[in-house]
Amino acid sequence: MSKRKLTRQQAWRIEKIQKERLDRATRHKAEVEELIDSGSLGQEQAGRIVASFGKQVEVVAVNRLGQPITDPIRCHLRSNLSTLVTGDRVIFQATEDAGVVTAHKPRRNVLERPDSRGVIKAMAANIDQLVIVTALEPEPQLEMLDRYLVATEVTNIPPIIVINKVDLLHPSEANRNFLMAIKNLYGAIGYTVVEATTKQIGGLDELSQYLMDKSSVFIGQSGVGKSSLIQMLLPAEKIRVGYLHQQTRLGRHTTSTARLYSYKGGGSIIDSPGIRDFGLEQISRADVEHGFIDIREFATHCRFRDCRHKQEPGCAVTDAIQNGKLSKRRLESFHRILDTLTGGNA
Repeated sequence: MSKRKLTRQQAWRIEKIQKERLDRATRHKAEVEELIDSGSLGQEQAGRIVASFGKQVEVVAVNRLGQPITDPIRCHLRSNLSTLVTGDRVIFQATEDAGVVTAHKPRRNVLERPDSRGVIKAMAANIDQLVIVTALEPEPQLEMLDRYLVATEVTNIPPIIVINKVDLLHPSEANRNFLMAIKNLYGAIGYTVVEATTKQIGGLDELSQYLMDKSSVFIGQSGVGKSSLIQMLLPAEKIRVGYLHQQTRLGRHTTSTARLYSYKGGGSIIDSPGIRDFGLEQISRADVEHGFIDIREFATHCRFRDCRHKQEPGCAVTDAIQNGKLSKRRLESFHRILDTLTGGNA
């Protein structure tokens, strides 16, 4: 198939955009070299990225235990460095009001997600645990929770499930039933499930204990209260908090880029942009099965190695459901996620 011929105006626009990008890159490189050549930069020191803005980042200097010892400073990246993300550990040099990141230390792990165009991009690095926040409002989507859990298993980052807004339990029997269903189901699988509310004294005491000396990323749909939780956990910070739309009862995005905050009990908290979907299209069927740890336990006993856990004879997974040892809803969620995979992996 022949390529579509560009019009003169289209070709001009493409050339203009490419020239602007090249000019920006050239100016950025010149700024970095000017800083380095000025002799005003201090000694190299260890740091951690607290926010990333493409070719510029905010960095805090850290001690040997990884705890911050300075306020954040805006730094340029040397031209030989790839894009860095919140949580990355780096070496940098700085003046009083500017700096340059000169080296990037190896990542222990990285959390990725697709952007609005479906391109997989890193979101945060060097994470000890993923705090998955769901809530009694907006209406919870357990399949989304399952997607998050698959991601934690694939990246080998331990999760904690937080059910927020439990103050809404009292007037609603449906909410109480939902809470018990989640706790019973995911607790039986082996996940830690924590209740939380910002409306009652002591509503975050249990959650606080799990955050001590850990680097934790808070993720979840918009509107579940991630930023509100973090604001209560870090009262000295000014964190933008959104509210549910009055008619749709859906959340609104208030966090535009992942940001790292130091936690008073040791460790750190990363607030991530709220998302209404969490694509797993880039992973394989084997990854999905590995991510459903309850299904994986029984799948190893299926008669056929390529068992699809539908109507195959000798399927240990469907047998487990019939015997009440496995959740039918979880298997349905498993199949729906497989249906979204690309490349015929399902």
